[in-house]
Amino acid sequence: MSRYIATRAIRGANALVTEAELMLRRAIAEKGPDTPVAFPNTAYYLPTILGMTGIQVETIGQLEPALAHARELLHPLPSRSHWTPYLGETLDSGMATLLAAETIEAVRYSYGLQPEPMPGFQLAGGTAFTSPDNGHGGDGLDGHLNGPIDDIQLRSWGIQLVDGRMPGFAAIVGAAKSNEVAVKIVRELQRRNILCFLSGNVNGRSIIHQLIEEGVELGYDTYTVPFGTDTISAIYALGFATRSALTFGGLKAGMARDILLYNRERVFAFVLALGEVDDLKYAAAAGAINFGFPVIADTVIPEILPTGVTTYEHVVSMPFNEIDGADDLERAELLVQKCIEVRGVKVRVADVPVPVPYGSAFEGEVVRKADMRIEFGGKYSRCFEYLYMDALDNVTDGKIDIVGPGMDEVEPQGHMDLGIVIKVAGRQMQTDFEPVLERQVHYFVNGASGIQHIGQRDIAWIRISNNAADKGFNLEHLGKILHARFHADFGAIVDKVQVTIYTDPDQIQTWLEKAREAYDFRNKRLADLTDNAVDEFYSCTLCQSFAPDHVCIVSPQRLGLCGAYNWLDCKASFSINPTGPNQPIKLGTMIDGHKGYWSGINEYAKSASHGTVEEVTMYSIMENPMTACGCFECIVMLIPEANGVMVVSREDTSMTPAGMTFSTLAGMAGGGLQTPGVMGVGKFYLVSPKFISADGGFKRVVWMSSILKDTMADEFQAVAEREGDPDLLGKIADERQITDVEQLLAWMEEHNHPALIMDPIF
Repeated sequence: MSRYIATRAIRGANALVTEAELMLRRAIAEKGPDTPVAFPNTAYYLPTILGMTGIQVETIGQLEPALAHARELLHPLPSRSHWTPYLGETLDSGMATLLAAETIEAVRYSYGLQPEPMPGFQLAGGTAFTSPDNGHGGDGLDGHLNGPIDDIQLRSWGIQLVDGRMPGFAAIVGAAKSNEVAVKIVRELQRRNILCFLSGNVNGRSIIHQLIEEGVELGYDTYTVPFGTDTISAIYALGFATRSALTFGGLKAGMARDILLYNRERVFAFVLALGEVDDLKYAAAAGAINFGFPVIADTVIPEILPTGVTTYEHVVSMPFNEIDGADDLERAELLVQKCIEVRGVKVRVADVPVPVPYGSAFEGEVVRKADMRIEFGGKYSRCFEYLYMDALDNVTDGKIDIVGPGMDEVEPQGHMDLGIVIKVAGRQMQTDFEPVLERQVHYFVNGASGIQHIGQRDIAWIRISNNAADKGFNLEHLGKILHARFHADFGAIVDKVQVTIYTDPDQIQTWLEKAREAYDFRNKRLADLTDNAVDEFYSCTLCQSFAPDHVCIVSPQRLGLCGAYNWLDCKASFSINPTGPNQPIKLGTMIDGHKGYWSGINEYAKSASHGTVEEVTMYSIMENPMTACGCFECIVMLIPEANGVMVVSREDTSMTPAGMTFSTLAGMAGGGLQTPGVMGVGKFYLVSPKFISADGGFKRVVWMSSILKDTMADEFQAVAEREGDPDLLGKIADERQITDVEQLLAWMEEHNHPALIMDPIF
């Protein structure tokens, strides 16, 4: 163990704990100990303090025992003459640093100093706070950095974390050698789909400043989250890691050792320290090492070799100017490669021949009107996508045709009709797989930087930015993306891929009619595919990488709780990868068809959950409901007084009649827990005839988040008519009218909700 690192880390920790104590005493004196304190939109209080100590901090005064614990973890500086190289003292000081940092940020929140203001900055995806403008829309000139990530976003990223699309995260602290190097580092991480958390500075200059100056879009949508320009804000990255364990791992507050081990084994993260490393950065780095996250620095610092706390090296020094590269940009690329090597991140990078950066990190990019070169679909034009299989001899692999004029013939910010027709062939390909593959077009096209894709089928909408067009992106590149990605992701069933891009009006109309005939056939085929029509369901254990005891069981009438996998998807996945996460489950003997008990399902659930779950019902929320990891789209929960259930969307931050927000409810539904009366589901399961059918079905829904009611109004209306109550949707309350049980009961009486006269739900 380096005496130099230990000295600086312990010194930095002592200084920060002292600073936190002074700040807390002042806050108590000025505001009083009962002043509420919290990070917004999280059920985990102050997550690092909660996870490491079990203390649920709700007021400023409750920070005192957390800070007292931090003080107990501190150690004196190493002796110059008799220093024992004990890593534990340094790690203790690192943990004290994290507790003190979270205390400081919480106190700053109470003073309105967090999230950190950043003039001239606005986050991607509309997540910035903009200055007032007299009702004419935000001008985007004044904003705030992100601050802590809320629970909703954490769960939104959940499926990407568990299926490997987002293999890990990088906590970047400081500032790069130059703006160009900063951009290169982030682009290399984005290309590998690694989430970037940004914080810290060197002499007042942060990588956040560098990226903003270069016009790099920051925010949740682009996997680049700016926490703050001081080192203390790096605590939000460790809070994210703590909440990952609590959310997906089924761990409880205060289980510090288990949380740290969970992160070492399952959350692939590392710290990249750019520029000079001061005492506080050494102390914060020691805190990160507790989680199993190694530290890689681009300056000369002592190294710490493996001892078991991290998977490989603890601290690695890679002085930037000494990296063996042709220029600074190549050195930046090699630096990122070293980070990935040290942490052991498993990265999948598709080789897509396009002139713009490519990766899942760009999937959420928004191309605004002012930055747009051209659009296809939307308000002024038509865009559709159609994939079908054909005989091997009828498909020329890699052939990409453009039928009609190119985009260069359209004026800037103009629009044109577009049809993307994909013809595939393969010895293992089946007709059932066509819609599964077709849905991937959205993700594949969206992976290109500067390209925005929304929707599917005949309501697709594509925008190409000026920046992408200036780099040479054209219609042919849409075909190249699809050809490369279908081979990379579906090579087990797809042997040939041919793409034709239609802009000719007559051809578009011809192929649109063919596509709509296929869409209609598929809709009817899926509608006819019921649980009773098959003899096997499918497992999905993707989420076991984060929730080791959770098992998702997917049937034709019950899609996965993440909303990303239905029965046909799982069938295709099994054909592609017979040893993968989606395995067929033979139903065996039917034990109770009403509740959804089968012997084969119970046997599989017990085995795959390592004995945690003995039995599972497919159609009940009240008796042995299915477990969840944490990336569900909605939570269904019993409201006993109403003899019904409420449905809360992941996007809904409002208070529910249960007296809890989505974030709090999620702690009851996630982590592989089996909790009668609480269940995480995919939103389209709500319209299935099998939705809690053993408990009364959709008529049991008495309250629902308005975002669901509004975005799925047509689907819910069809359900209401199927249930014999065409006015049912109007009888279901939402947060715009009802926020507590008393109001809900009055609403139900006023609107004559059917749950009032249904049999007791329990």
